[in-house]
Amino acid sequence: MTLERIIEDMELLEPMAPAAHRILQIAGDPKSSVSDLVKVIQYDQALTANLLRICNSAGLGLRNEIHSVKQAAAYLGMEKVACLVMLGHGSANLRRAQEGYELHEGDLWRYSVASALISQDLAEKLAPKKVPLLFTAALLKDIGKVVLSRYVKELFQEIIAEVREGGLGFAEAEKKILGIDHAELGGRIAEKWRFSDTMADIIRNHHNPDRTSPGDDSTSIVYLSDCICMMLGIGLGSDGLAYRYYSQVAEQLRFSEADLQRTMICLREKLATVEDLAGISKEERVNGV
Repeated sequence: MTLERIIEDMELLEPMAPAAHRILQIAGDPKSSVSDLVKVIQYDQALTANLLRICNSAGLGLRNEIHSVKQAAAYLGMEKVACLVMLGHGSANLRRAQEGYELHEGDLWRYSVASALISQDLAEKLAPKKVPLLFTAALLKDIGKVVLSRYVKELFQEIIAEVREGGLGFAEAEKKILGIDHAELGGRIAEKWRFSDTMADIIRNHHNPDRTSPGDDSTSIVYLSDCICMMLGIGLGSDGLAYRYYSQVAEQLRFSEADLQRTMICLREKLATVEDLAGISKEERVNGV
């Protein structure tokens, strides 16, 4: 059965480090301190090395060389350090081509990073303490596509027929044909990796902000970041335009058209910086913004 095979294929993903969970907990806890975060990172050689590499890169533009996790946290603050750590660790699964979605090598990574950067920008205005959570949720929201891609490729004609003739959104068509959609699968992956229930719910519902709890803007922020990416033409694979855009979400979050325009303008520079940090050349940046 296809669904059983899909669930089994979750094992093929590179898992998140245990430290990643603790980093998110600390960054989202009002009672925590920078020293709490430093203690977790500094004893993980891989996380420390990657964080210092990013901090000392030309792209980040810090005036002084960073020699320790403590120094990085003092310069950048707890939230930004947490986001940089999650960016470095959470991207490994997203680099490959996803043929079922007609995404070339690096496309899903770029799309995910752009969504994360937009979520970070929006969250800084509405929910600063949730920045690491929403950054990571946006970065990983399409992790289900990594597993589902080959099944979508095999059954693409049936899925797209449901979109064109049945009037379904792409995720709805995935679920009808495959028994599960990439968002639901992403939520299951987040649970398997022992992320918080909040993180799993955001990933699971990132195409359906109306399913979230009243008064909680987390999923709506990630959803809006996804919509902005599509408006900018980032990550538009075979499913890119087969989703519904609920304009009232921006209104509910009290973001004006001018606010969203500023976010889009700032994204260009931020995304270029991250691509520099990742060692992506200008020739590889096929989908410019």
